[in-house]
Amino acid sequence: MNTRLLLLLVLAFSFASCSKKSDSKGGSKATGWKINDKKGGFQYASKFKKQATGPGLVLVEGGTFTMGKVQDDVMHDWNNTPNQQHVQSFYMDETEVTNMMYMEYLDWLKRVYPPDQENYKNIYEGASPDTLVWRNRLGYNETMTENYLRHPAYGEYPVVGVNWIQATEFSRWRTDRVNEKVLEEQRYLKKDAKVASEAGKTFSTQTYLAVPNQAVGGDSEIVLQRGQGRGAKKAPAKSGTDGAANAQPTGGNDPKNVYATRSSGLILPDYRLPTEAEWEYAAAADVGQREYNIYKGQKKYPWSGSYTRSGKRQVKGDQLANFKQGKGDYGGIAGWSDDGADITNKVKSYPSNDFGLYDMAGNVAEWVADVYRPIVDDEANDFNYYRGNVYMKNKIGEDGKVELVTAENQKFDTLSNGKIIARNFPGEIAQVPVDDNETYLRQNFDKSDNRNYRDGDKQSTRYFKFGSSEEGDEKGKLNDNQRMYDSPKHNVSVDSLGTMVRKYDKSNKRTTLVNDDVRVYKGGSWRDRAYWLDPAQRRYFPQDIATDYIGFRCAMSRVGPKADKKKSARNKKK
Repeated sequence: MNTRLLLLLVLAFSFASCSKKSDSKGGSKATGWKINDKKGGFQYASKFKKQATGPGLVLVEGGTFTMGKVQDDVMHDWNNTPNQQHVQSFYMDETEVTNMMYMEYLDWLKRVYPPDQENYKNIYEGASPDTLVWRNRLGYNETMTENYLRHPAYGEYPVVGVNWIQATEFSRWRTDRVNEKVLEEQRYLKKDAKVASEAGKTFSTQTYLAVPNQAVGGDSEIVLQRGQGRGAKKAPAKSGTDGAANAQPTGGNDPKNVYATRSSGLILPDYRLPTEAEWEYAAAADVGQREYNIYKGQKKYPWSGSYTRSGKRQVKGDQLANFKQGKGDYGGIAGWSDDGADITNKVKSYPSNDFGLYDMAGNVAEWVADVYRPIVDDEANDFNYYRGNVYMKNKIGEDGKVELVTAENQKFDTLSNGKIIARNFPGEIAQVPVDDNETYLRQNFDKSDNRNYRDGDKQSTRYFKFGSSEEGDEKGKLNDNQRMYDSPKHNVSVDSLGTMVRKYDKSNKRTTLVNDDVRVYKGGSWRDRAYWLDPAQRRYFPQDIATDYIGFRCAMSRVGPKADKKKSARNKKK
């Protein structure tokens, strides 16, 4: 009996020792093998704390809100019926993108893609804002036409004259420049390599992640491996990416011959335009207004109260946003201005909302990512709602490797107004629509372009016979005469001699201006009356046309926990 008991004690001790060994520091909980071994093996940022906060961004903690309007609808648009939505936490620009920020982008393009070279002559011009938006047949606005974008007096004013496509391209450029700086600070890229940037040798985040040895033109002197960057220190908070210091340090303990990957925790998600749901949620800022019933959506402005003037004693009567007071009144009486501006105003001129965001009402209206439809289909989705998904994938060449864009195969688009804009840039990975390899037997999506999914057409109904040729022109697809959103389809192109060719759609069967290329813009502007300051208001405009009253700001998705809150006492006890 004593012998049996002794044997059981020995086995229990041995099992406890093995368990302790498998859970030892640096060991895998799955296999027991050591993580981040100097000699090789699985590499992972096990000490990662939280996502870096990119330059210019503030955190917007996600939650539930009533999207849409319940106040008066004097325009009778019927396009913002209240519906409850939930958005994940995300980051958003503290202010609108300013002229100075956009000028940095233009300067970079001009240095890397000189407009005097034939291959690149359309890149700089295609990204430049349309300064002629300030002109008016019966108004003298040449001062803004000539000075608003570039004069330092307007440096901190929101950029205008930028169409939706240009705003999207700026966001892509910003992603690459921010990640380039992060990797440079962590010694994955050569210090100050950006000074020598040239076409084909520019940093692309997606190229670096997919084929790091081909990034920056395949220059191994710029794209460093971990063995070449030993001794790197944590990035300082003052670098503009204050969260970079919270990622795993990439010093001399890392193994040799390793590039930064998603699992390193250093590379930030993309800068992008916010979705309509994100923008409206961030503008309403219900987080600080508990006296309003957030589920009923009764909050009219980004601030508390139902008036546009401040009720605080020191600034009582001051306007809380820059908007048109009335007919012929853009800024009040001289010497006693109502809102301190006649056109746009310097960012941060008015109080922020409870998320710390400025000018979410007034100054300029703002582009958001969504394609416009009168309905918001909350029955199809009530989580991170967004209409506009066009799923793409990396193009794979005949050799089985990803295909990079070069100066020879770079693509350009001719817009409806004749302006030519670059669709991609040398050094990026060429993109193609997803096909049957990604969609076969999937339940969540079945094609690349989902912009018109469940948008009210006959095709969206339960009675539509998919695959029936009699219902449309090709396997059940609706033709132009059957679609609800059958706006005119003008064709503008450039011939081999550079002459603009314009073919106008003169069909008398067109009944709407809504199509897959019109985008939502939100918020009132310096040209709008107070009615449009309500965050729930929604309007639309062609994505390739610019105005003097629409600007934009960027957003970034948050990865990881919803908020940086400390653990509750209950969780600590567990």
